[in-house]
Amino acid sequence: MEFGFAFALGMLGSLHCAVMCGPLMMALPAPVGGAGRLVAGRLLYQLGRVVTYGLLGVLVGVFGRSFFLIGLQRWLSILLGVAVLAGFLLSKKVALSAPVVRLVNRLKQGMSRQFQQRSIRSHVLLGMLNGLLPCGLVYVALAGAAAVGTIGGSVGYMAFFGLGTLLPMWSLSLGGKAIPAAWRWQLRKLIPFGVCALATLLILRGMALGIPYLSPNLAAGAGACCVH
Repeated sequence: MEFGFAFALGMLGSLHCAVMCGPLMMALPAPVGGAGRLVAGRLLYQLGRVVTYGLLGVLVGVFGRSFFLIGLQRWLSILLGVAVLAGFLLSKKVALSAPVVRLVNRLKQGMSRQFQQRSIRSHVLLGMLNGLLPCGLVYVALAGAAAVGTIGGSVGYMAFFGLGTLLPMWSLSLGGKAIPAAWRWQLRKLIPFGVCALATLLILRGMALGIPYLSPNLAAGAGACCVH
């Protein structure tokens, strides 16, 4: 269920990406070698993003696993759910800190250098760098991944999130100019529902109400894992 929700969140998140990152993808340089390499380059760009999301999943997985081992996974899940809601409500009022701004500028410089090339390799690197740019929907997915409680589960969660964005964004990079920008802005209005749904699920999961899949008894599960 968690991976399925991550995939659905990625599909929904692609509406946000279509507005924020659509112009970037449609401006990608065409690799030398014809239409086949163009299609392959655009696909590898998307796969580069998925790889970065998976690596970020390792980081939050280590964080979430540590909470699981000391028996605080429930509270982590509740805290993350509240943080997702608070971040969503306050995101437009909070400015980026100076270190984050410097990091973003370095990422943009690296992407600019790759834009000057027309190779398959540059498309992969562009995708991986793009996955590191600040994005509220990615942070929401990382919160869900951290609450899984295992490193492998967190990596899988982020991979499924990335795969959920892959087909829509790949299609947009190939024929996005045929989709009116006004449509993309209208579809973006669906995103708050997905964010609120994930936050609610995280809080319910942390409450451990004993509801299968929706709010399982995490404490019982942790205890069972420790029985030898």
